[in-house]
Amino acid sequence: MDGSRTLHRTLDLCLRLGEVLLSSGAGAADVTATMRAVSRALGVRQVQVDITFTALAMSVQHGPDEPPVVQLRSVTQRDIDYEDLTRTDQLVRDIVAGRVDLEEARSALARIVSSGHARPRWAATAGWGLMCGGVALQLGAGIEVVAVAILAAVCIDRLQLRMTRRRLPVFYQQIAGGVVATVLAGVCARLAEPWQEVNTSLIVTANIVMLLAGIGFMGALQDGLSGFYVTGSARVAEAMLATAGIIAGVSGGFTLCQVVGLQIPHLTLPRFDLVGVSAAVVGGGIAGAAFAFACYAPMRILVPIWALSATAVLATVGMEEAGFGRPWAVGLAAFLIGLFAYTLGRRFRVPPLVVVVSAIVPLLPGLTIYRGLFLLTEDGGGDVAQGLFAMVTAASVALALAAGVILGEYVAQPVMREARRVEARLAGPRLVGVTRVRRRRRHPEHHHQDRGEAGPGAPAEKR
Repeated sequence: MDGSRTLHRTLDLCLRLGEVLLSSGAGAADVTATMRAVSRALGVRQVQVDITFTALAMSVQHGPDEPPVVQLRSVTQRDIDYEDLTRTDQLVRDIVAGRVDLEEARSALARIVSSGHARPRWAATAGWGLMCGGVALQLGAGIEVVAVAILAAVCIDRLQLRMTRRRLPVFYQQIAGGVVATVLAGVCARLAEPWQEVNTSLIVTANIVMLLAGIGFMGALQDGLSGFYVTGSARVAEAMLATAGIIAGVSGGFTLCQVVGLQIPHLTLPRFDLVGVSAAVVGGGIAGAAFAFACYAPMRILVPIWALSATAVLATVGMEEAGFGRPWAVGLAAFLIGLFAYTLGRRFRVPPLVVVVSAIVPLLPGLTIYRGLFLLTEDGGGDVAQGLFAMVTAASVALALAAGVILGEYVAQPVMREARRVEARLAGPRLVGVTRVRRRRRHPEHHHQDRGEAGPGAPAEKR
């Protein structure tokens, strides 16, 4: 190290990189391993990293008689931004490979977090609308229901964007989204009543999936499996609160429709056999790719995500027809997603997290949540038990999705031996960050130097 100034700038860079990864949904284990790999590549060894849901801390102590150097950074903003995540992930790989030095890395990271996106904000809104249209198509909806689902998604996205700018909590944004989806579906059904019947249940279901997409179920389970119980518990609480907001919004929308006479509860129950396997496969693929597009994922990964999402939907339908329960069917399909996401991520130079989160979107339990709320709010209350069972099934599906994806990543990453060279503490698969470090070739005249002074790409010390 050249001095304390370089040390402070290195720690600051690591913390800023960790902030981008953590705010984008990366697991605490991935963030910890990435920060350690970057600091080691820049010449700072034996660092301590502490991560909670809202803060990162990093410290280094060169000797037992010297005071430690500690830096902290808060994570105040959480946005799903796969463009920044991909660029940051590539920057980390360049740092670890020795292609970028400290000052170049700091400048590159500053450009990443301060520059805009390659596509405008209205394109993201269009992506959310296309995602809901794909979900409606997956569920067997006609063209009129698909159009209304797209309109509702656009309205929800613009409303939540305004609420975000006013710094309203996510819980209230989810409530507002649920109310808008339900009321707009009821209004459209009433307006179209003289000409044809509109299946509003599919409209509401598609928008429930939109509100569920991006909730950190997978990150919470990954943190729990990796031993980061504090961060995992906080993510579970956040996911439960966001889901509770959806439930409150949709049930409130049902009640409001009853008050104004729209009679939403008298609609037929949603169908659970997907109408037309081909339409379901195409719609599921559109939903996954459109979600990635709305989250600013690179264009090169959209077609692979479409193919993987469509395959997952096809596998789910096939396993349900074979007699598997819904949780087991989506869990096995999620396992396939995790199995192929690592290869696709390496092939198209994106973090596997981008692939897996997008590909599981058409498998989210929106239809099950709608059915549970429908039964719980129906007049007479005779189907309360079935409604509660449906809500428990929805929770089981969410857990199966997260567990299946992570298990697939365990199987798909046979490079754990090499990954141990990067991190000193990791109990799960890597969804973000480097998994392989190539040792630099040393000049023959330095071959017999002290091996205690290993270079940035050398293996981590064994504990």
